[in-house]
Amino acid sequence: MIDIIFSTDFFFTTIRVMTPILFAALACMVFTKGGIDSIGTEGIMLSCALAGPLGSYFTKSAFMGVLIAMIIGAALACLFGYVTISLKSEPVLAGIALNTLASGLTIFVIYYTTGEKGSTQSLMSPTVPNIEIPMLKGIPIIGEIFSGHSLLTYFGLLIMVLLAFFIYRTPAGLRIRSVGENPEAAKSVGISVGKYKYMALIIAGALCGLGGAYMSMSYVSFFSKEMIAGRGFIGMAAESMGRGTPWGVTLSALLFGAADSLAIRLQLLQLPAQLIQTIPYVITIIAIAIYSYSRSKQRKK
Repeated sequence: MIDIIFSTDFFFTTIRVMTPILFAALACMVFTKGGIDSIGTEGIMLSCALAGPLGSYFTKSAFMGVLIAMIIGAALACLFGYVTISLKSEPVLAGIALNTLASGLTIFVIYYTTGEKGSTQSLMSPTVPNIEIPMLKGIPIIGEIFSGHSLLTYFGLLIMVLLAFFIYRTPAGLRIRSVGENPEAAKSVGISVGKYKYMALIIAGALCGLGGAYMSMSYVSFFSKEMIAGRGFIGMAAESMGRGTPWGVTLSALLFGAADSLAIRLQLLQLPAQLIQTIPYVITIIAIAIYSYSRSKQRKK
């Protein structure tokens, strides 16, 4: 059983299934840094998962499909920000409304464009290619694990590094953090709170767009209803466990990716499918419970 589960395929799959969680977690991190509730991440990713293949189908370009998904993600995030920041609505209720809207609207758009209610398989839309890295491809074990992933996977790791630099090393990143931590203090020194909150919304929404596009243009080659399957919420958990740092968020996303990969590998052992499908979510609950308990003990000290 150990040989079946823990193999190069297992670690390759871990990176593959980690990617959308990483995008979601990075988006939640930016939301949180800007002092914005991230509960709408799931709905934004689901909408972008549809926008990607539709955009690539009509433009005949995978790049344009991903770009359109990012634009839709940023637009939906700004809509959420307008409702919660400008109109002062309750963020949790607005997030639930956004998630519910995305669930129903995506099905309507699929039916309107394809005549089907479940997926876009009838649309032959371009997808994001996998990349073989020449320097790694020939190395035993390492090449099998780290080479051959989607272009978006490598782009996601690059974005993590760039975000770390942006948030902690640039004036704009510092202002986003100050607005999120203490908007009144930021306002008192002349920082436009609204401007930097919307900047955080645009960045986080674009990251959600990348996560959604990955699901429908790399993980599989089409959109299917509810295909995000809680990854937006798992991204929130990964952000919390990673304590809002890019490196911690990435490691947390890797943990949840490993749990998802484990569930996929356990299917080879002919265990009940319903039980196997609960594994990533059970591990998420356990990890958050352990993290919350350790945080509460630190606060008491």
